[in-house]
Amino acid sequence: MALDSSVFVERTRDTARILEPARQLVPGDRVVTVLTWRRESPGGQFTVANALPRGLYYQGSASETEEVSIDGGRNWGKLGLMRTGSRYVTAEDVTHVRWRVQSSGASGRIAYSAIVR
Repeated sequence: MALDSSVFVERTRDTARILEPARQLVPGDRVVTVLTWRRESPGGQFTVANALPRGLYYQGSASETEEVSIDGGRNWGKLGLMRTGSRYVTAEDVTHVRWRVQSSGASGRIAYSAIVR
């Protein structure tokens, strides 16, 4: 399986949302990461995982099937349901995100958004 990622910054121009290649980012920018996967043998289930750079905090995914980790990928769960100590995990705690993909195709895309710290 091959996995590629592209990072875009979201801009608003004349009430339209535009995605541009992320060349220069500033704190508060919303970025969209698009993960593209390709497999030689289509069909079945597999997992796609991605580490978030330290300079970003997770916002959400285009798929509701994602799971997040706050400890480098050792433990996984749903944002809003996971706890660390006495508090619920927040988007700022997320270190990794993953999806369990069921697909009959040989390729596909998954996207998620984050905010520059």
